[in-house]
Amino acid sequence: MVLGLLAVLAGISLLWKAADEFVDGAAGLATRLSVPPLVIGALVVGFGTSAPEMLVSGLASIQGDNDLGIGNIIGSNIANLSLILGVTLLLIPIRIDSAVLRREAPLATAGALVFALLVQNGLQVAEGLLLLGLLVGVLYLLLTSPGPDLALEAEVEVDLGPGDTSTAILGLRTALGLIGTVGGAWVLVWGATDIADRLGVNSGFVGLTLVAFGTSLPELVTAVAAARRGHDELIVGNLLGSNLFNSLAVGAVVGLLGDGSVSDTSLTSQGVGIMLVICVGVYLAMIIRKVLGRMDGMVLLAMFVGFLIVSALTS
Repeated sequence: MVLGLLAVLAGISLLWKAADEFVDGAAGLATRLSVPPLVIGALVVGFGTSAPEMLVSGLASIQGDNDLGIGNIIGSNIANLSLILGVTLLLIPIRIDSAVLRREAPLATAGALVFALLVQNGLQVAEGLLLLGLLVGVLYLLLTSPGPDLALEAEVEVDLGPGDTSTAILGLRTALGLIGTVGGAWVLVWGATDIADRLGVNSGFVGLTLVAFGTSLPELVTAVAAARRGHDELIVGNLLGSNLFNSLAVGAVVGLLGDGSVSDTSLTSQGVGIMLVICVGVYLAMIIRKVLGRMDGMVLLAMFVGFLIVSALTS
């Protein structure tokens, strides 16, 4: 099991760095090609920050371990809006922009609800195609919505950072970042499967907790970077966008590549239930409070700890 644990740690570390390099390089290349910030934010950064979840869940499903892939989606959605948002709220208060309430928040919540409904009988090809179709519709809606999106412009600024890097270097960073992300995902899946086998627990529990935490690290890095720059509107938008891509894009990948089975019924019952409570609860809190602060962060962190305890006791 020691080797499996080392593989998980190595995979998480590689995912953390490689995914960041992939997003930075891809966003930089898009900027060089004069791609609008809205497109960069919705496509490059949106897919980039969810690349670890997509590759890990996709690889797990190809290897016949749908429980790990589905657990990773559920756990990542939970971690984004409890652990990462909670930690960020301990650092700075976050104002909820009206544009977020009109677009990202309802879309992310609806995406989680649709995923929760479809996953009850496993994710098969039909469910995968439906989720893929919904993803295309959401992207069309995001890219054709009127008005500037300052949050996405700020997101591009955060990901690129200062400096004038050549196109060749940006291309190299993109390629190496993608290769590293794939490699990190493979190592992480292997290590997680080994740990589950040796501990005698379902791989869904490992995906729901350890793997989900590892694949959520890019969102944590982006949130911390945004907090340092005072882009509070970016933090919520990034986390909600990640959940939206997890539910639709990663869910579609699992449905299209896996065998459709879910052996760990706790994933589709209590796992999905906790995910919906947190997603809907955060959405309602945004509508009611408008500004989330330190107390909200403490509540979210307490919910994350409770989620871990319940998952461990019932695994």
